[in-house]
Amino acid sequence: MDVTIHTTYLPHLDPDASLAFYRDALGFEVRSDVGQGTMRWITVGPTNQPDTSILLAPPAADPGITDEERRTITAMMAKGTYGWVLLASRDLDDTFETVRSRGAEVVQEPTEQPYGIRDCAFRDPAGNLVRIQEVR
Repeated sequence: MDVTIHTTYLPHLDPDASLAFYRDALGFEVRSDVGQGTMRWITVGPTNQPDTSILLAPPAADPGITDEERRTITAMMAKGTYGWVLLASRDLDDTFETVRSRGAEVVQEPTEQPYGIRDCAFRDPAGNLVRIQEVR
């Protein structure tokens, strides 16, 4: 069996702010941008991994979601507990300084974790946690 990761999803509340974070702060390329207003589906990804993407999408656009579920999603996003992604960098210190200098909200500076990895964390404009771990 040959299964790969193609696309994963993160919600956005403000497509322009999310686009700026992933494109301008993280340096991802924009692969598609469809829709209009807040109902935009934006696909981004690292330039050196053309087959792996993140889909930034409205969190409650699915017509099967109830009003109560929409409220829950909105509340979780506001707390930063709804969506997250784990990225990797060979030079964590440089990556951290670059992303921070581009205005990203810092959650955690580079830290050696007790479970054996070194990582840092940011929050994107929708409240999603973006952790970046160092790969050696």
